[in-house]
Amino acid sequence: MEHHIWNSVSFGSPQQVILINDKFPGPEINSTSNNNLVINVFNNLDEPFLLTWSGVQQRKNSWQEGMLGTNCPIPPGTNHTYHFQVKDQIGSFLYYPSTALHKASGAFGGLHINSRLLIPVPYPDPEDDYTVIVNDWYTKSHKALRDLLDSGRTIGRPDGVLINGKNAKGDGKDEPLFTMKPEKTYKYRICNAGLKTSINFRIQGHPMKLIEMEGSHVMQNVYESLDVHVGQCLSVLVTANQVPKDYYMVASTRFLKTVVTGKGIIRYTNGKGPASLELPEAPVGWAWSLNQFRSFRWNLTASAARPNPQGSYHYGSINITRTIKLVNSASGAGGKLRYAINGVSHTNPETPLKLAEYYGIAEKVFKYDTIPDHPPAKTGEIVTQPNVLNMTFRNFVEIIFENPEKSMQSWHLDGYSFFTVAVEPGTWTPEKRNHYNLLDAVSRTTVQVFPKSWAAIFLTFDNAGMWNLRSELWERTYLGQQLYMSVLSPARSLRDEYNMPDNALLCGLVKDMPKPQPYSV
Repeated sequence: MEHHIWNSVSFGSPQQVILINDKFPGPEINSTSNNNLVINVFNNLDEPFLLTWSGVQQRKNSWQEGMLGTNCPIPPGTNHTYHFQVKDQIGSFLYYPSTALHKASGAFGGLHINSRLLIPVPYPDPEDDYTVIVNDWYTKSHKALRDLLDSGRTIGRPDGVLINGKNAKGDGKDEPLFTMKPEKTYKYRICNAGLKTSINFRIQGHPMKLIEMEGSHVMQNVYESLDVHVGQCLSVLVTANQVPKDYYMVASTRFLKTVVTGKGIIRYTNGKGPASLELPEAPVGWAWSLNQFRSFRWNLTASAARPNPQGSYHYGSINITRTIKLVNSASGAGGKLRYAINGVSHTNPETPLKLAEYYGIAEKVFKYDTIPDHPPAKTGEIVTQPNVLNMTFRNFVEIIFENPEKSMQSWHLDGYSFFTVAVEPGTWTPEKRNHYNLLDAVSRTTVQVFPKSWAAIFLTFDNAGMWNLRSELWERTYLGQQLYMSVLSPARSLRDEYNMPDNALLCGLVKDMPKPQPYSV
């Protein structure tokens, strides 16, 4: 399977948008489990550029992760080809730019992994499959937003919300984003590709049956609306069983004092009449959202969309070998805004961490275990440096995300799915393990943490490579709220990790070094 992707800047009035193949959002990448994807990215911007494949477990292959800690950026006017295989995560994901603030202007799209015909899914085939990408939007360009962050300020609150790059005006002239035939059922894949804002999504007069979240089938509960936090994707089934006319899809910001709303039209093929101007109301407060999270359960009887960590179907009975507690923090010391994890604010060295490790010069570029597993009682001043944790290959690890701030947090780990066993208010203590869900927590790739709350995840670090763990709130990522997990296989074997690809971009200290001896079987 091959996709050619170009990115360019379109100067419209009044917005500047980064297009992929002349589209905003970019084209959907449709694949099937076990497909090998070949994605050629032509960078027609005037800045270095990278795409990352958020949530797609690239087994043994962090070379294709598309983050500045693993890859050199694609220089302007050149191209680079990604090669990776999608495995048994049957579901909905995103691709988006990981460089600068490019994500603010677009260059994102849906990435779907479909089931092979031999593997049944736990619902009938829908009439059609629709992708809904929601994002907060800023009227400033990505360069202006980056300049704000570089000058020590924040990008502030969004100016609007878009659904598939548009916001219906409601004047009766809006073209529909999607059409539905009467009495047919449709699959909607809903993703939040925004910079920093949680979104509540709902459809006028149409309940939604939740079926999948980031590669896992879930128990099929019905919801009037769903909170989708930054970086998250989920799939629902919607049946066209209402009066045939137009209906609004509604996406509104959550946890902000001023609510911003975006709309899109769904039209029945035999519809007569405009959508009602009376929009369904959004929920209020984050306690509602927390209760909704507690209703999400893994579908233990489905035969597909299983996570990759082997033997983890009974994750609740595996002994924890290490507990890591990560506390996010912010600092404006010296008039410079920075975000940190356990007191360390990550910076990307000129030589990507993965390349430095592979070429045997890690000590010249970064230090391992720059943060303790448990932060000190007071984090004190923020230290700015590359932030790398050394993980023991195949260990089963508990990670606690603690959010002492008054704002929402959303975390993502590349290369893995993990079991979100708890999200609760307050601070974490070991006694809280007594209330973990050790049976049917959903295996996914992102987890939200509510204000002054914590979340706990379990996973097996069995995927060798250098993998990025980051806040999905991009101004926080850009200003240091990320780290890398170094997962080295002692065997240095192709059974555990692929060799550096022949077309790998080289930069920094390794640019003119001879290539290391490749791994053998």
